[in-house]
Amino acid sequence: MRIPESELIINGDGSVFHIHIRPDQLGDKVILVGDPGRVAMVKKYFDSIECEGESREFVWATGLKNGTRITALSTGIGTDNIDIVMTELDALANVDFTTREVKAEHKCLDILRIGTCGAIQPEIPLGSFIFSHISVGCDGLLNWYAGRESIALADFEEAFKAHVKWNRHLPDPYFVRAGERMIELFADCTVMGMTISASGFYGPQGRVVRLPLAMPDMLEDFESFNFGGYKITNFEMEGSALAGLARQLGHNAGTVCCAIAHRYLKDANTDYKPRVEQLVQLAVEKLSA
Repeated sequence: MRIPESELIINGDGSVFHIHIRPDQLGDKVILVGDPGRVAMVKKYFDSIECEGESREFVWATGLKNGTRITALSTGIGTDNIDIVMTELDALANVDFTTREVKAEHKCLDILRIGTCGAIQPEIPLGSFIFSHISVGCDGLLNWYAGRESIALADFEEAFKAHVKWNRHLPDPYFVRAGERMIELFADCTVMGMTISASGFYGPQGRVVRLPLAMPDMLEDFESFNFGGYKITNFEMEGSALAGLARQLGHNAGTVCCAIAHRYLKDANTDYKPRVEQLVQLAVEKLSA
């Protein structure tokens, strides 16, 4: 079936609409970062740079590391941007841009998001690398797509909503597991995480500045939730959409974050960039091994 121009916009130079990458410029392994400035941190660990570009918050570079072709791409903040990035990355890999038809042979991308987060369990120290084995989407994005039930962990969802007394005005939360191969790749160097992906930085993560919360006890309730051997370990803002869309589109994806704040201990590290760079270097080496 031909995909209409209105549904998948292709720029005049043959690149996909938002991220401005052409199919031939995309590596089979992709590192996503939120901050456009962090692409420079990633690409300096490549052995060589093949091509690069930028459009709005989407800055990217494709290069080689140990003979492996890797694309580093910034997404900006939020699951809405992940919706754009994941859809366009998948189109680059699995849609013929000449015929506008889905390719007969599916290509599976390895996609790793590197970010920062706030830890909520007392035993997790600042600076820890937390890999989201399970992502908890409090953003509602996956609910817009058919087939949500086929990839979501329904028993986790029901237990979570009951435990935290989920507010009926909020989108239904969804729980999604990261790609198994990505979990295995980082098992020896990260903390096992079950991560809340929030739809904002303040209220949706339990922060109070001037406005009160709809669920005043959410931090305590999140911290005390324990199901299937998992506890909620941290907050971030993009991993659930990545995990959910990757599952549905047939890609191997995961999120690893450096804990730069501790919500339980009321502490934060503002000089976190050296530790994040250590995580970036580790990730590039892991993906190219």
